[in-house]
Amino acid sequence: MQERFRPAIKYFGDIISVGQRLLQGARILGIPVIVTEQYPKGLGSTVQEIDLTGVKLVLPKTKFSMVLPEVEAALAEIPGVRSVVLFGVETHVCIQQTALELVGRGIEVHIVADATSSRSMMDRMFALERLARTGIIVTTSEAVLLQLVADKDHPKFKDVQNLIKASAPESGLLSKV
Repeated sequence: MQERFRPAIKYFGDIISVGQRLLQGARILGIPVIVTEQYPKGLGSTVQEIDLTGVKLVLPKTKFSMVLPEVEAALAEIPGVRSVVLFGVETHVCIQQTALELVGRGIEVHIVADATSSRSMMDRMFALERLARTGIIVTTSEAVLLQLVADKDHPKFKDVQNLIKASAPESGLLSKV
């Protein structure tokens, strides 16, 4: 979610808001976060509204998939990684290619539909449909956060509940899935 994408990506403000909520949840739950930026020299860094405090890795890339040697090494350092959660832009390019590559490596992938967009809603819709047909889980931010705590008795449930008290934006994204 880089600055140069802001004017072109549909519902960019909404996916920034939801992405920030997911990052807050990851911090609360101690879940490692890996961020890649597509050619930041030309496209700018991650937008200011996204707080990258505490992320495990921020890595520039030119490849569309974020599965780079450095990302694979970072994943290998995390004990027992069986699944990942992806969000960002563009759904039909970087998100799709990353998801397919991870699934090919035996990792379960969850794509957060309300935190993922493209310049074209048609590209986004067909990418999400294709990914779902390949066994990738297309879900929402609230579903992911509640799945991660799994129980109201989880020690961090109240903190996560506070994140989701305000619903994700009702943008046009969800009507296009």
